Amino acid sequence: MNISLVGRTAIVGGSTQGIGFSIAELFAECGATVLLLARNREKLSEKVQLLPTQNGQKHDILVADYNDAVTVELVVRGFLDDGGVCDILINNTGGPAPGLIENAKPDDFMAAFTSHVIVNHRLSQLVIPAMKNRTWGRIINIVSTSVKQPLAGLGVSNTVRGATASWSKTLASEVAKHNITVNCILPGATKTGRLDAIIKKKTEQQNITEQEAIASMEKEIPAGRLGDPKDVAGLAAFLASDWGAYITGTNIAVDGGRTNTF
Repeated sequence: MNISLVGRTAIVGGSTQGIGFSIAELFAECGATVLLLARNREKLSEKVQLLPTQNGQKHDILVADYNDAVTVELVVRGFLDDGGVCDILINNTGGPAPGLIENAKPDDFMAAFTSHVIVNHRLSQLVIPAMKNRTWGRIINIVSTSVKQPLAGLGVSNTVRGATASWSKTLASEVAKHNITVNCILPGATKTGRLDAIIKKKTEQQNITEQEAIASMEKEIPAGRLGDPKDVAGLAAFLASDWGAYITGTNIAVDGGRTNTF
């Protein structure tokens, strides 16, 4: 099976590290032109130079912080108004800080809702009209397995992830007739900066070493290992390609079998 994204342009959020950059890198390998979207201009400038260009792509960067929905919208709108194209939108940003829901403040929920639901929604609204005109589009949301099974110690995240999945399912039904698919990928325990923060919290709460914390996580995973960002990127590339044209409105876990639901 040849997964080709030649001729497609993708905007990839949170793409200076972890899952976001892994997706951007694989998309470029598959022939797509990639726009890296994140808040740190210096890191973006470094990472964009690492993307493959074997098909003559000219990758670029978009600088905006997902915590500032207005700026994200203005930056992407400016790109599109200048003639930019987005065939594939990857909604991705770092998750809310770990913590018990009983200790969460209202502002914690509002901030997470803004960066994970409002930004996803506004970006989708910006790119969908042109996708409709081309009768082709892909919107992929990187969420969490907490959509299917809430995770202990991630109260705010569990709440907002569910909202993201419901928004995504609703949008998928509305735009499917235009050959636009909308799906959620649900990474499990994946080796990213966010997982490092969760592991650190676990070591502090349980008074154990980092190695012990990792071992306890791996015991919960039938595959016996933590996920790699490339595991998520592979599914994203498939869903973004023509092979994924009939898959929409789904929540697909990439978690080594850890989630105990269908």
